[in-house]
Amino acid sequence: MKAIGSTLARLAALVLVCWLGLQFYFLLRIALMIVIDPQSTSFQRSEIWRQLTEHQSIAWSQQWRPYAQIGAPLKRAVIASEDARFADHSGVEWDAIESAWERNQRAQARADKLDAQAQRRAAKAGAEGRPPPRPVKVKVVGGSTISQQLAKNLFLSGERSFVRKGQEAVITLMLENLLGKQRILEIYLNNVEWGEGIFGAQAAARHYFHVDANHLGNLQAARLAVMLPAPKRFEKRAASPYVLDRAGTIAARMGDVELP
Repeated sequence: MKAIGSTLARLAALVLVCWLGLQFYFLLRIALMIVIDPQSTSFQRSEIWRQLTEHQSIAWSQQWRPYAQIGAPLKRAVIASEDARFADHSGVEWDAIESAWERNQRAQARADKLDAQAQRRAAKAGAEGRPPPRPVKVKVVGGSTISQQLAKNLFLSGERSFVRKGQEAVITLMLENLLGKQRILEIYLNNVEWGEGIFGAQAAARHYFHVDANHLGNLQAARLAVMLPAPKRFEKRAASPYVLDRAGTIAARMGDVELP
């Protein structure tokens, strides 16, 4: 029994050492970002692999622009749309995460109820041999701050789990304490996805409006901000009624945004 306890203790110590080593790796990478612009993110590398496997080619557009060369309208629009308290919070909005979790749970419960009803109707109609009803798709709400989104894009996968979310929180606190708000926003705006193979503010401004990132107007910047939660869905209809209506709402909020 003592041998088993000793083995478990050594195993626990090894796991702890590995975890601390991983955190030191993240800390070192983030410290380098104080002076060195990141060349790619984990998400971008996964997109490169996806394009290669699906299309046997890479369509890519990205040009780094320093913070001063990204216009204030786009900074304000992205903050107004994605993270209104960006300048004030410590990186993680726990209330927003809790609210998003509760909304996701309610949405999942509704979807499960609708799925069960559809299956009962199919059974009553004698649908033996037919494909089962398609499950209701649940729209997941994130609740992540800009700092958390950057942490995930830089280092982590898109997997949804408590372990991944916990690691995201640790990395987020490292970003906030080592880089500060302005550098976080600069790195985020230069690496975030705005469509298939379109990354960063400069590439997005050139692709959608044929201007540089520091020449975007308020409504143009707001339209780009609308696209951020689902850029591949919006890129084919970048001037749809929904995008334009939502952009108007964001533009109205931009004057209240505090820039870092």
